[in-house]
Amino acid sequence: MGHTDSADSNFTRVLGRWDVLAVAFGAMIGFGWIVLTGGFLQDAGTLGAALAFVVGGIIMALVGLTYAELVSAMPQAGGEHNYVLRGLGSRSAFVCSWSLVLGYISVVAFEAVALPQTVLFLAPDMLAGKLWTVAGYEVYASWVAVGVVGALVITALNYVGVRPAAVFQTFAVAFLLVVGALLVFGSFIGGDTDNMTPLFNDGAGGVLAVLVAVPFLFVGFDVIPQSAEEINLPFKQIGKLVVVSVLAAASFYVLVMLTVGSSLPMDVLAGSELSAADGMAALWSSETMGDVLVVGGIAGILTSWNGFMIGASRLLYAMATSGMVPSWFGKMHPSYRTPSNAILFVGGLSIVAPLFGRQMLVWLVDAGGFVIVIAFFFVTVTFVLLRSREPEMERPFRVSGGSGVGVAAAVLTFGLGILFMPGMPAALVWPYEWLILIVWWGAGAVLMLRLPRVGPGPDAERQLVEAVRTRSSRD
Repeated sequence: MGHTDSADSNFTRVLGRWDVLAVAFGAMIGFGWIVLTGGFLQDAGTLGAALAFVVGGIIMALVGLTYAELVSAMPQAGGEHNYVLRGLGSRSAFVCSWSLVLGYISVVAFEAVALPQTVLFLAPDMLAGKLWTVAGYEVYASWVAVGVVGALVITALNYVGVRPAAVFQTFAVAFLLVVGALLVFGSFIGGDTDNMTPLFNDGAGGVLAVLVAVPFLFVGFDVIPQSAEEINLPFKQIGKLVVVSVLAAASFYVLVMLTVGSSLPMDVLAGSELSAADGMAALWSSETMGDVLVVGGIAGILTSWNGFMIGASRLLYAMATSGMVPSWFGKMHPSYRTPSNAILFVGGLSIVAPLFGRQMLVWLVDAGGFVIVIAFFFVTVTFVLLRSREPEMERPFRVSGGSGVGVAAAVLTFGLGILFMPGMPAALVWPYEWLILIVWWGAGAVLMLRLPRVGPGPDAERQLVEAVRTRSSRD
């Protein structure tokens, strides 16, 4: 069990049922839906886009079921890191965890860029102090400042404890749900089914074009396993909440596609900077309601940012305590009981992101989506292997249909991963998106070469910690 023995006294169990749901749902419902909805509707048509989220929701629910069983069986900080270490050994666990850290950091950095972009919608005159141009986008000092201040606030909030972060999350999610309800209500008042045409655009290709964004938009339920040592609930309940959060997010996204699709003609939405906000304004015949939705978008930015700050820092902490990354990341703050150095590292990267301008948003969605799929694939394979290798393992939440669900989830996530390859509809963009991956994996390769090889098994983590300790004493 390795670090769990000491970690039980390190983390404090303060998160209840609503905290957990708010953290996971809020992490999934970030800002992407406000910026990307117009593009989705144009790519696939209104029903095509909704269908992509139904299909994506089913894939993510299957993945979520494998997570639900594993988190109930191994409720330790670091989630996936522990499962894959036990099921596949140290090298695979490193690949999975290192992928996820980039995935999480890409979301945190995405929100740091999305925040000033949203504020710009509310205050179009805010641009001042031109700095430079990145990929054709002019970056202004005032724009960067909004992102940097947001990053400092979220980092500070997480530094002082998971409880304040969770309370903040609950309020922001409540506001997000009110905005969602207003959107649905507005669709009944001012929506027009004629605007929803074409219902399908570009057939299967259109649906696939939306489907590739699904990993990035749904990642967040796995923040629950990351913070498992801070959840004060029966382990079976933790598993159930993973699945509930995925279904809630899928429902939210489908409703957004249908309501915004009914608001304005497709070509108008496609040309809009923030399509969901313009849609809301049209449904209510009120610019103010468009602004209300944008404020809801800011709540979404903050909930997602907050959720992934929790997830990324706990994962780095778990990797540090088992010797995969420098022990500096494993420092626990003596009074706040948070992995303070890991939080500062992730926060530091989110402070840098706005300097790259708006184009960074697209690069982060694509590169982040790809590495998240890699991690999901490792977890689903681990689920199947542990079912056959350790049938006696205690599983408080047990998935009926067991291995069949795991195999289906593994095959579907592998299929999602292929969509990012060259020549495919969502091929990663050279050089920017591939460069993000090359730099990250260059650093990862250096760390992995130093990592002792430990095979899978119930005591894999203990063996790894001992092997790292032995190597350190030799060095």
